[in-house]
Amino acid sequence: PMKITRLTTFIVPPRWCFLKIETDEGITGWGEPVLEGRAHTVAAAVDELADYLIGKDPRHIEDHWTVLYRGGFYRGGGVHMSALAGIDQALWDIKGKALGVPVSELLGGNVRSHIKVYSWIGGDRPSETAAAAQAAVARGFTAVKMNGTEEVQYVDSYDKVERCLQNVAAVREAVGPNVGIGVDFHGRVHRPMAKVLVKELEPYKLMFIEEPVLSEHEEALKEIARISSTPIALGERLYSRWDFKRVLQGGYADIIQPDPSHAGGITETRKIASMAEAYDVALALHCPLGPIALAANLQLDAVCYNAFIQEQSLGIHYNQANDLMDYVSNPGVFAYQDGMVAIPTGPGLGIEVNEDYVRERAQQGHRWRNPVWRHRDGSFAEW
Repeated sequence: PMKITRLTTFIVPPRWCFLKIETDEGITGWGEPVLEGRAHTVAAAVDELADYLIGKDPRHIEDHWTVLYRGGFYRGGGVHMSALAGIDQALWDIKGKALGVPVSELLGGNVRSHIKVYSWIGGDRPSETAAAAQAAVARGFTAVKMNGTEEVQYVDSYDKVERCLQNVAAVREAVGPNVGIGVDFHGRVHRPMAKVLVKELEPYKLMFIEEPVLSEHEEALKEIARISSTPIALGERLYSRWDFKRVLQGGYADIIQPDPSHAGGITETRKIASMAEAYDVALALHCPLGPIALAANLQLDAVCYNAFIQEQSLGIHYNQANDLMDYVSNPGVFAYQDGMVAIPTGPGLGIEVNEDYVRERAQQGHRWRNPVWRHRDGSFAEW
């Protein structure tokens, strides 16, 4: 049988971590194990998990996943699941390449050939968002997502609400009634103000409101879901079936957004998507990451019936040093047209990683960190 011989991680700009898994048959797989702002920690976790994998047959993906998850006495959470995610993606890449088929073929075959994508238009301080929205629509996007607010105190003054509404109104006016607008509260807003904002945003007929409050505030989410006719999306900070179980049972999410580089990879995210389908909940995979992560997302979009839109970070404001296409030898694989992207059809994840360039940029590396915001009274503000 084929054997895994080596796992190598590369910390590359702007804020990503890539993983290469090698085998004794010369087939290599790539994954993207990263938790933004904790890239080196995740790389260390991959190194720890590697001890088990060396010498094993890479094709036993389900068993490897089970051991790497359950074989740790302490399990779950962002670091562990992101490390496992990148390993899982690379194992699927190897299996697809060994058999000469895309990963989606191994997961039962495609239910779609393309998926709608949306473009981020607002940076951390939403301004000039209307112009950015128009530019995105001009480039063919039929959906956009923006940050809703800047810092918001537990209970804040109405001018913060007003600024959010003006911003959203400007975007709606700029793009017309039929372009989808997602408004991301980013977990910045606490329950008292989230109730106000959700109600005030109703007239703008949004595609969804994302993370109106942090996902740990289950009771607040239930209340917000009751008063909102706008679909509620969440899940980028949930990492497993067991995390999503409460959300789906609680009935307060209309759209879930697991990240296949954080939520245990392709194996786990597929299971989460199936659970959501049983609850009639839509899937919009989270992916503000690099090209390997996007390729893994698209293989899942190909097979998950409830997937309706895909986040992608081409040209996103974080990507200053490098962008997605820099790291692939076949950039045409992400074929955007009419606000949609084609599912890659090449073997494995369907991308060819430019390893020479990855190694060159890994010399540079990165130490990307979340910004730290403070309220006017000096206390920490959620970013």
